[in-house]
Amino acid sequence: MAASSASAALISSPNPFISPKSHTLSFSASSSLTFQSKSLRSSLSLRPSTARRNTFVVKAALPLVGNQAPDFEAEAVFDQEFINVKLSDYIGKKYVILFFYPLDFTFVCPTEITAFSDRYAEFEKINTEILGVSVDSVFSHLAWVQTDRKSGGLGDLNYPLISDVTKSISKAFNVLIEDQGIALRGLFIIDKEGVIQHSTINNLAIGRSVDETLRTLQALQFVQENPDEVCPAGWKPGEKSMKPDPKGSKEYFAAI
Repeated sequence: MAASSASAALISSPNPFISPKSHTLSFSASSSLTFQSKSLRSSLSLRPSTARRNTFVVKAALPLVGNQAPDFEAEAVFDQEFINVKLSDYIGKKYVILFFYPLDFTFVCPTEITAFSDRYAEFEKINTEILGVSVDSVFSHLAWVQTDRKSGGLGDLNYPLISDVTKSISKAFNVLIEDQGIALRGLFIIDKEGVIQHSTINNLAIGRSVDETLRTLQALQFVQENPDEVCPAGWKPGEKSMKPDPKGSKEYFAAI
């Protein structure tokens, strides 16, 4: 009962790290939830509190979805040149697909990077920029771009590859594997207001789907343009959407 009460309190209480005006996350802190129940210790990674022997503190990172994307400015490689990329420059102008990958000159990574590049025009058509990020230097990015695809390289890309050598960007987006110094395969869809509307994180061995990324982006744009409607599972442009109320939802279910 104590755990349930604590969970309810966490859900109903305003988050102390999010400003109600800006909805901006503070990434220098983490939220804490205190549980009295010993049964939770076996299912959660808990550490004993110094205050009481039977009290444990759970520390969890705050969710990024629904909050302002952490801003950054970094060097990148585009069109075989070194450029600077600042995420907030896209606010008010474009949607952004921001994806992280572990390392240059690896195996799954080039399949994802080139797949997004080959279909860049589809994203550009709906006012979206793509940005790739890894912890490699811009010199490594450049060498990889200058390597032919048949030799495991990338060839020319239609979007920038950002260098996160300080690992600060990966850490801000909660995808950094601290003990390995590389990023998980995190992908974030950021709207024109700079708010993260979608995220997925794959482990290192699992590549991502360009089709699903594009579909999710299209669904996001649809509901932002039609705020009184929502998109059901697997929705694609041209398909029937749903009204998020008892009567409207019945109309949807009756039509499918």
